[in-house]
Amino acid sequence: MSSTEIQDPTATTAAAPRTIDVEDPARGTTIRSIPVMDDDAVASLAARARVAQPGWAAAGFEARAEVFDRARRWLIVNGDRVIDTISRETGKTYEDASLEQTVAVQSFAFWAKNAAKYLADERVSPGSPLLVGAKVIVRYEAVGLVGVIGPWNYPLVNAFCDCVPALMAGNAVILKPSEITPLTALLVEEMMRDCGAPEGVFQIATGDGATGGAVVDVSDYVMFTGSTRTGRIVMERAAKTLTPVSLELGGKDAMIVCADADLDRAANAAAYYGMLNGGQVCISVERVYVEASVHDEFVAKVTAIVQKLRQGANEGPGTAEVGAVTFPPQLDIVRSHVEDAVAHGARIETGGSEGSAPGGGRFFQPTVLTGVDHGMRCMREETFGPTLPIMKVADVEEGIRMANDSDYGLQASVWTKDRAKGERIARRVEAGAVCVNDAILNYVAFGAPMGGWKTSGVGSRHGANGIRKYCRTQTIMIKRIAPRKDINMFPYTARKSKLLGRAVAMLYRR
Repeated sequence: MSSTEIQDPTATTAAAPRTIDVEDPARGTTIRSIPVMDDDAVASLAARARVAQPGWAAAGFEARAEVFDRARRWLIVNGDRVIDTISRETGKTYEDASLEQTVAVQSFAFWAKNAAKYLADERVSPGSPLLVGAKVIVRYEAVGLVGVIGPWNYPLVNAFCDCVPALMAGNAVILKPSEITPLTALLVEEMMRDCGAPEGVFQIATGDGATGGAVVDVSDYVMFTGSTRTGRIVMERAAKTLTPVSLELGGKDAMIVCADADLDRAANAAAYYGMLNGGQVCISVERVYVEASVHDEFVAKVTAIVQKLRQGANEGPGTAEVGAVTFPPQLDIVRSHVEDAVAHGARIETGGSEGSAPGGGRFFQPTVLTGVDHGMRCMREETFGPTLPIMKVADVEEGIRMANDSDYGLQASVWTKDRAKGERIARRVEAGAVCVNDAILNYVAFGAPMGGWKTSGVGSRHGANGIRKYCRTQTIMIKRIAPRKDINMFPYTARKSKLLGRAVAMLYRR
């Protein structure tokens, strides 16, 4: 789940503001102001991090796991405060903010338990007759300082939770949260301090795009979540110092509904996963392809569900299903996609315009569009809002072809009662993850990699690579049988060369 952060984290200005106001987008009020850190301030954070990191790495997995075990309990004990902070700066509903807390708790537990296993020394088969008797070991060592640039849509799960495996690997981390939603990051900085993280091991760099650029410059590895456009800029800047990166970028995630699907489940899932967090989820359902024979029935079911959704600010559990639009420019994108679709012949089944809620705020009505095609922006560009365009297709083959007709390849889902058929379809969809009869929830399968194809990203989070990417590998070879001179050593002779040639031919001709 990622944001479409449009801010350029490498842009600089002659006179950057010293503070940025943080807004409650559901109420239209200012919560507080945060400082903008310049290059020198970020360099100071990096210097402190590099002093602290060796001791943190030397402490070992068990000591680091204890910190995250305490952090997991801290998140639960302080749950109301965490949920309120997330909700206020993002405009999420209570349940959407609570989901972030729940996933974070699971993330802490997973990495505390599995980090040592994923980073244990590995014995590798030499694989060469020249190395008979040799012992080959691959080991993992923390890169040093990891910079994480987080998005505004999930300031806990897609910002701090990317720091967790980096920290468990023994790195120090500087987290640069989005300037739109920095308060959750400041709260988890307090959490880490309360839970025993050494000073300097985890720090927050608040600020704007220029601050993000400075974090890229000081880091040994960069994890970025945001838009494809900004991801390219981050990668280009990191290339100047040969700093490796992992990028979780935009998505336009397709849902293929087969004629034999359970339409009630599919409709409920389309409404939920399309409108979850106000549609501001990179792995949300952004476009739907339905076989013609069940299209009208499916549309009727989805529309009936979406029409009943309540929208508004968080006033506690159960008070609203759809929250605010977090990022101001995103409202313009959502509106323009709907207007473009209508101008090209699409029909609005429900919603279609900016909404309102008591106390003001920034909202767009939950919207269902039909009569859409790939000539419309809503089917090709990431909307990142509470809209659900549904396209009629002749058959499954057309659905697969349309799903793959995209620059993005983050996630997708297939809906059919025939699970074997669903798996066959999933294998043909060009996306980093495909769910059959579900969507999004593969994110909490922490043991499996989650990453995008095409322009949806580079690298992955979760699974073994989700922590190994924050490490350098070292191969150690120990020769246990060591004569005074090996046959391949100098001097060369015709007899030795021919003998070695015949041996290779005998070994590999079979």
